[in-house]
Amino acid sequence: MKQERVLLADKHQNMLAGVRTLLESMFEKVFMVADEGSLLEAAEKIGPNLIVADLSLPVSKEINIARRLKKTFPEIKLIILSVHDEPAAISECMEAGAAGFVLKRTAVDDLVPAIEAILQDGSYISSAVRMKHDNSQVNMKNSDS
Repeated sequence: MKQERVLLADKHQNMLAGVRTLLESMFEKVFMVADEGSLLEAAEKIGPNLIVADLSLPVSKEINIARRLKKTFPEIKLIILSVHDEPAAISECMEAGAAGFVLKRTAVDDLVPAIEAILQDGSYISSAVRMKHDNSQVNMKNSDS
């Protein structure tokens, strides 16, 4: 995976730093932006293979950002990192083009397996979401986990 480039987006500097530390050994380059407004611009400049984005805004905005990213950059894999765990919101994000949905509270355990599944053209939903909700409530696409 070392040849891959990842773009992290999170408004919380501590979370950004923690995720960056977790991913630096896996990726050739790890880039960071601190807000959703910079995300599209950075994606265009950097050309990442993967975006891990905290879109902890109102859920409808998360979905719109996911749609814009996938429309503008269909080849980029997208993982949404969020505090939200409502099945409808997760399903909408996945249908909007996210390949993965990882809860912030389980990121240490779920982010690496999510990235591995997604870079092999799979999808991933946090284990905590899967345990809380049965699969009929969350559209998991073709999740490999």
